[in-house]
Amino acid sequence: MSIQSLPNVFQFDVRGVAKRLRHAAIFGALESMERGEVMRFINDHDPLPLLDQIARRYDGQVKHLYIQNGPDAVIIDFTIHPRQMEDGAPANAAADAAAASPAPRSGGCGGGGGGCGCGGA
Repeated sequence: MSIQSLPNVFQFDVRGVAKRLRHAAIFGALESMERGEVMRFINDHDPLPLLDQIARRYDGQVKHLYIQNGPDAVIIDFTIHPRQMEDGAPANAAADAAAASPAPRSGGCGGGGGGCGCGGA
């Protein structure tokens, strides 16, 4: 069975999403994921500024693994690893991170003027 046919792997090809909307769409997709799910992200370039934004916004609770990093496509698997609260229950990582810090407005892939264009959403 290929990884693409596994039930908890969801492909998200952002190449068809307007560049100014990409980061907001990715943040929304990450925040809808549950533990054990994988978002297989497909892009036309290596999104280093986005990875930095994700690390800061979600305080290390979103992990990534490069599947492919080539000239034709970059494929990255994202997974959620929530913090544990003192009682052992997982903390709501997405809600905590979103409330604690808005999305950064600088750096990035796409959008006019070199910014990510996500508008902080």
